[in-house]
Amino acid sequence: MKNNIDIYLFHRGEHRKTYDFLGVHYSEEKTIFRTWAPNAKKIELVGDFNNWIGVPMVKINNEGIWEVEVKNVRKLDRYKYKIESQKGLVQYKSDPYGIYSEKRPNTASVVYKIEDFLWKDKKWMGKKHFSKDKPLNIYEVHLGSWKQKENREFLNYKELAKELVKYVKSMNYNCVEILPINEHPLDDSWGYQGTGFFSTTSRYGTPEDFMYFVNYLHCNEIGVILDWVPGHFCKDEHGLYLFDGTPTYEYSWDLLRENHEWGTANFDFSRNEVRSFLISNALYWLKEFHIDGLRVDAVANIIYLDYGKKSHPNLKNEYGENINLSGINFLRELNRVIKKEVPRAITIAEESTAWYGVTKLENENGLGFDYKWNMGWMNDTLSYIKEDPIFRGGNHKKLTFPMLYAYSENYILPFSHDEVVHGKKSLINKIPGTLEEKLGNLKALYGYMITQPGKKLQFMGNEFAHYLEWRFYEELEWKITKEAPGKYIKRFVKDLNKIYLKEKALWEKDSSWDGFQWIDGNNESTSVISYYRKGKKIEDDLIIIINFSGVNWEKYRIGVNKKIKYKEILNSNKNIYGGHDEGNKNIYFSEKVGWHGFHYSIELMIPAFSVFILKGEY
Repeated sequence: MKNNIDIYLFHRGEHRKTYDFLGVHYSEEKTIFRTWAPNAKKIELVGDFNNWIGVPMVKINNEGIWEVEVKNVRKLDRYKYKIESQKGLVQYKSDPYGIYSEKRPNTASVVYKIEDFLWKDKKWMGKKHFSKDKPLNIYEVHLGSWKQKENREFLNYKELAKELVKYVKSMNYNCVEILPINEHPLDDSWGYQGTGFFSTTSRYGTPEDFMYFVNYLHCNEIGVILDWVPGHFCKDEHGLYLFDGTPTYEYSWDLLRENHEWGTANFDFSRNEVRSFLISNALYWLKEFHIDGLRVDAVANIIYLDYGKKSHPNLKNEYGENINLSGINFLRELNRVIKKEVPRAITIAEESTAWYGVTKLENENGLGFDYKWNMGWMNDTLSYIKEDPIFRGGNHKKLTFPMLYAYSENYILPFSHDEVVHGKKSLINKIPGTLEEKLGNLKALYGYMITQPGKKLQFMGNEFAHYLEWRFYEELEWKITKEAPGKYIKRFVKDLNKIYLKEKALWEKDSSWDGFQWIDGNNESTSVISYYRKGKKIEDDLIIIINFSGVNWEKYRIGVNKKIKYKEILNSNKNIYGGHDEGNKNIYFSEKVGWHGFHYSIELMIPAFSVFILKGEY
């Protein structure tokens, strides 16, 4: 009876735990293997347990579910499905629902049963930690290249857990985001071209080892977000591509199927079984591994029929638009199901276009995500910081324009891995000038990021001015954290992050227009901007002043709204951050001198390439 219900839900696109039905189900007495291959002529199970001599599988329904029961199977035995197509083509496929795999370059699935894991994160799991009125400061990590052993071997999940917690807590991040850890054949893809969507990559250990990783971070009050790729998959022969000899998980029409930009195949979201596969996979990570959220990669590739493609008159929906209606419905269903079944979890869209309503609710014609990466802010900001300071006045709107749409979605401000690879240069090397000027500019850039509306994400290495572009095959240059400018930037980011976590004005009203007020956003001639960030209580308000010019402004006056004392809680020009201690007064008294439309004002010395944060004492 249970199988009949599973089959029914799977083919309707409504099965939420397909991994409990399909794939391998091991016990010492017997092991059951099931897969979905609707157009296969014949399937045999091959593996260590039968000397790789095929055992026929039986097709148990007309829609293509195949099954076999085998005795004398041992845990860690390798296996594949030998699939013969209707045209006689024979392929050896790994298990789409396999939960463990051989370490690359080998490609077999591995018989595995996750033993009862003793979770100790009940206190953490009982709360939703990253809602809109709470701080979210994400450290983005590629596990294989954050740190390595001396012989360049990977650290395992357990070793990574202890090293990461120690570092992340010391740097005042409260969440890590991990580049995809589903099984993938090529290190160069960083996990974004997967074959085993339910298989925790064996590069760093077992599924239980990854559970230990998540549990350890939770017990130390660090959240874990997983980069998740439901849009496309790699075309390696052992994977999902043409699984039964015909398009199965992918679109049958080559214009929709083939993703030439990435050399991958796009999932067919109109197919019920594919939706069961993908939504079950999302819930698998959130429920079974206690993941706190999913960052959904390449959402634009899901919502546009012609994304990354040459124009074609047939790449239109029934209304004559380039919108992928089945992709839209999939994303809405995904977010609806997650909010119902895992309400503590968040979903984040990496969506690179101006699509409206990514973080709006479905009844508002939205997609239902909790957050969206603000790619417009990132592109404008990095374009501005690359400019020679002499010419920044002419590009001043790149700093101020993003505020016009800052509250149109619930945003995360990202400086991600994508910005420090493929010839784009590391962040510090995007900036012109001498090393000292680069250092000052980078501090100003980070001060601007942390104090703007929106949650935060920094890729590993950014926090200590990693000089080289990110290289996935070797660990970060940790040695530069002991010398200038690395040690200065690291100390600055550590203190800046601490202020972010502590100061409510920087996150309490992230989704409200009254959480921000310009003091002066129009001073193109000085390249200085100043603004308020506001909390729910006036005593939490902060004043931010940032000088993006190479000029020391000796007597720079800004308007303020109260006649009180203001305390300096951050000055990027302190010598502990590699500065010269200029402008470091600590305390400022406002005067009854009207300025910038306010009744009061204060006067400061603003050094070149510096950021100040002030807080009133009431």
